[in-house]
Amino acid sequence: MKIRVKLFAVAREAAGRDSLELDLPQGATIGQLRNQLGSQVPQLSALVAQMMFAVDTRYADDATQIPPNADVACIPPVSGG
Repeated sequence: MKIRVKLFAVAREAAGRDSLELDLPQGATIGQLRNQLGSQVPQLSALVAQMMFAVDTRYADDATQIPPNADVACIPPVSGG
């Protein structure tokens, strides 16, 4: 299944776009998406371990399955002071 991942902040800057599409097997998890994202978009490989993900506006851990047509957002770590 094709999954569209929205990118924000430093992830968007590193990838040079605001979203990308990944092809994952039916029933794929956020952990599988994380692995594929790091390998298919090398610019994100340094960030992928610290990123949080949301599926349909809910934070998701690596075991969360991604349903078909889900909205997936990639939220990079933030810093501030």
